[in-house]
Amino acid sequence: MIYARIRLADTNYSLLDNFKLLVDPDPIELEHIYNTYCVHKGFRSVMPIFSEEYTDPKNNVLGYYDNNKLVAFSLMRVYNSRNVEAVQFAWDYVNPKLHLGIKSLRNECAFYKSLNFEYLYLGEASEYKRQMEGFEILGPRT
Repeated sequence: MIYARIRLADTNYSLLDNFKLLVDPDPIELEHIYNTYCVHKGFRSVMPIFSEEYTDPKNNVLGYYDNNKLVAFSLMRVYNSRNVEAVQFAWDYVNPKLHLGIKSLRNECAFYKSLNFEYLYLGEASEYKRQMEGFEILGPRT
């Protein structure tokens, strides 16, 4: 597997107006969105998200809304004041015109850049991620 990150200083994305940092996320609501997402994508195997992950103080949950209804979220792992990882994104696909997949990732770049983070780690270097400003492939440990 090839791992990737985004150097946030090299990005110029804007914040969306339909998101917010969830202070008290509802694990049941988020689990419903995650299940809907997995079914829609037809995943043959999925890693569960445990309810404790949503409330872990080292994690952030960014919620995305359509007509004031939570329809998507990103689970983010904050390692320190410079590094954050996009652990999981999920949305219900009720309104596909929102195009939240790539828009949420751009929003997360803008959000964490505004907080002076240096890198947003992406996990696997999927093809769509390669189109992001500031995209970098991680090399081997030396």
